Amino acid sequence: MAAKVWNRLTMGVCYYPEHWDKSLWQDDLRRMKDAGITVIRIAEFAWNKFEPREGEFTYDFFDEFLALCEKEGMQVIFGTPTATPPAWLTEKYPECLNARPDGTLLRHGSRRHYNYNSPKYRELSARIVEKIAVHLGQHPAIVGWQLDNEFNCETNVFYSNADTEAFRLFLQEKYGTLEKLNQAWGTAFWNQDYTDWQQVYVPRPTIHDNHNPHQELDYRRFIAHSTLSFARMQAEILRKHIDKRMFITTNGMFGHIDNHRMTRECLDTYTYDSYPNFGFPLDGRFDPKELNDRKWSRNLTEVRSICPHFGIMEQQSGSNGWVTRMEGPAPRPGQLTLWSMQSMAHGADFICYFRWRTCAFGTEIYWHGILNYDNRDNRRLQEVKRVSALMEKLQPVCGAASAAKVALLRDYDNLWDAEVDAWHRRLQDPSEKAVFEASQRTHTPYDMFFLHDDTQLCELKRYPVLIYPHALILSAKRADLLRAYVQQGGTLILGCRTGMKDMNGHCPMQPMPGLVADITGTTVEDFTFQSPAEAPVNALWDGEMLETPVFNDILRSHGDAKVLARFDSSYYRGEPALVENQVGKGRVLHLGSVFSLQNVTQLLRYCGVLTPWADTLELPEGVELTVREKDGRLYFFLLNYQSEPQTVVFNREVRSLTRGDTVCGSMTLPPFGTDVVTID
Repeated sequence: MAAKVWNRLTMGVCYYPEHWDKSLWQDDLRRMKDAGITVIRIAEFAWNKFEPREGEFTYDFFDEFLALCEKEGMQVIFGTPTATPPAWLTEKYPECLNARPDGTLLRHGSRRHYNYNSPKYRELSARIVEKIAVHLGQHPAIVGWQLDNEFNCETNVFYSNADTEAFRLFLQEKYGTLEKLNQAWGTAFWNQDYTDWQQVYVPRPTIHDNHNPHQELDYRRFIAHSTLSFARMQAEILRKHIDKRMFITTNGMFGHIDNHRMTRECLDTYTYDSYPNFGFPLDGRFDPKELNDRKWSRNLTEVRSICPHFGIMEQQSGSNGWVTRMEGPAPRPGQLTLWSMQSMAHGADFICYFRWRTCAFGTEIYWHGILNYDNRDNRRLQEVKRVSALMEKLQPVCGAASAAKVALLRDYDNLWDAEVDAWHRRLQDPSEKAVFEASQRTHTPYDMFFLHDDTQLCELKRYPVLIYPHALILSAKRADLLRAYVQQGGTLILGCRTGMKDMNGHCPMQPMPGLVADITGTTVEDFTFQSPAEAPVNALWDGEMLETPVFNDILRSHGDAKVLARFDSSYYRGEPALVENQVGKGRVLHLGSVFSLQNVTQLLRYCGVLTPWADTLELPEGVELTVREKDGRLYFFLLNYQSEPQTVVFNREVRSLTRGDTVCGSMTLPPFGTDVVTID
């Protein structure tokens, strides 16, 4: 259902009229407009303003504020207030509360303390959403609606009695019988067989937290199902009552949610909350060689996989922190612009800053907004004004698509399995980091692509190269899709442990790589973590070293498959480490290892996709390159994350959208400086 919502680059800000005296409202709106802000997001934590006591509804507060917004020409995104149920609700209906694994209820006083599956909470949530939608669904100032706030933020696990009841129903619908459940969960191990559905619970405390891994995998699927159901309930209510010109969104991106499915089924567009300042830890872990705030481009790449033309509902504008945890430095001059451009470079057509003014009370008094507590104009406000002017110059980029030719394949089954399975996580985390770092440091933009059961071949064919690092869980349907992709000319790169598990997380009695062995041309003969008692094992590829870190699958090649690299030490010295197999018009590269910056770089070079725009421009490593395409025109985003100037060299004449001039040869980006260039 996700669609292109913004027809021009648009600037907004989060605002909480309930936090401020009414005497400030009009001046705030006028100062926002003067800064180029045309949209505000409100009300996501304001249930009591509509229902101060159960069944007693009032609309005066927001009617007054929205009338002022209409008068001042300010557009509004209105949030449903279900992220913070009021005290009267949780006191009377404690069954609505979430709980710890031991059953202890999480009480009123913070946020997101509810569970999705309480019938009473769903009833009361549906009622407040409908009351608000009926009253405000045609309001001329409102342009969009946000569901809840940050689904599964703070916690993405739920252990209430209502969750156990709903989990049983979820499993009964999935498996039908206890016999099938026992088989899927492998309950013959450690005598875990169930003989009555009432014996089945959400995961509970066990010795050393050794939970059944197949139960845990289904539990994560269940949470995703519950979250989607709660979102869908609200979206369906809104669609019955709101004006068709209004869009529906929600802000994320948090764990145990199939964000792609939620976007398709519930939303018109997806929005993300971007806080790159988390890349600068103040606890002694800071490493200047790391990508730091540039790491948020990885998150934005994932958001783009959910919704190609997305929005930023919360863009960092000040330092971040709560009174209970988290801290961060203030953005340096230019970083607010840099981070805004980072979001736009990856597909954001709407930038909404969090927040207009730093809250003077509560947990988030250190989560700074554009203005400080004193309400005076400051350098951040001046920088927001400059971003507004910059966005006007970049309007041609609105709606442009990613031009990446390489994609990292992912799927939720393997992501959730890696949470359950420490061996899987030990492979996946460094491999995904390596793909991102190789993309950034070699200026080879990439996309993420999530496989679903309804993924079509045409969606994969746009990428000449796909990297699927560690698909331990692999279904026949996804294997067939990968086979068709390769046969029609694609290059597929696979890592160790591919095809180890079925969809329940069991290990079939067949050699890896299982369902894709026919296209890899390989069999895994042996496997091992690298031993700490030995020197690191690498491989030799045409006389050059190829890193093969962490874990090694010792391969055998079959048929016409070609061994490209062999391990250089340990008991498997000389055995195949990298095998290439031609399949139809394409090929598969099977690496018996975890991915690293070094081996990803070599693999991309071998596949002919490394640094694809080197003929056009040459960049230092400290500058990010992201490329968007629209109507056949390429737009090159250049982002300097360094506190020192960086020199870019253009090998052909380009035009700068930000400055309006043309340049061929060298150009200097100032500290934290940005530019967007195109070829006329």
